[in-house]
Amino acid sequence: MPSFHNGAVEIAYLDEGEGDPIILVHGFASSKNVNWVYPTWVSELRKNGRRVVALDNRGHGESAKLYEPAQYSIPTMAGDVLALMDHLAIPQADIMGYSMGGRMTAWLGLNEPQRLRSAILGGIGIGGLIEGTGPGETVAKALEAPSLDDVTDPVGRTFRAFADQTRSDRRALAACLRGTRDLMTRQEAARIEVPVLIAVGSTDDVAGSASALGAIIPGSEVLDIPNRDHMRAVGDKVYKTGVLDFLSRRG
Repeated sequence: MPSFHNGAVEIAYLDEGEGDPIILVHGFASSKNVNWVYPTWVSELRKNGRRVVALDNRGHGESAKLYEPAQYSIPTMAGDVLALMDHLAIPQADIMGYSMGGRMTAWLGLNEPQRLRSAILGGIGIGGLIEGTGPGETVAKALEAPSLDDVTDPVGRTFRAFADQTRSDRRALAACLRGTRDLMTRQEAARIEVPVLIAVGSTDDVAGSASALGAIIPGSEVLDIPNRDHMRAVGDKVYKTGVLDFLSRRG
């Protein structure tokens, strides 16, 4: 698997296919494989004539593991995406992020709009981006618990079980969770001007309301993924079909 360095931090990535590039940014405790390869996003996008680039965020997958929360701010992690685009000489791309990756994508849409052809915010509604109802200190403590049996909080159990399933470095994930608490204000989100699609499962209690976020970001489109929660929406057919339609209308 190829990798590059952004400063001292090694970032693993994949780069497959030909055509207009799309950058995929996975969610917390996931990886490029778990979020995008195994649910067939990469193959589907390639079949639709896309060059697909996906990275393992710092602290995740095959990328470097860091243990200080300050090394995981949203601007810093979004900077890894820009550094990867520079490394691959991609001046502009569609960018799709899921959950935490959606927060990074929204940050890029606000602060580096010239690098985005469009922004797809998957698994992130108003709760994950603005109101801060997403995973917090409870989940960080769940990751640091001796075992899953020691975790009683239901959201904490969900993320701890997922981290165990993906064989993640839980100490790095706890640092990441504590470092990515930066939220947007409503005023900041309202200044995002790139084309935006917001796609959230209808039973996703982590992301919060997609329509409430859509009402804030000018001109954004909202895609409800029926009967899917935060974890199960990722590979859903409605999500894929909606994203492919959105991308096709971008020209």
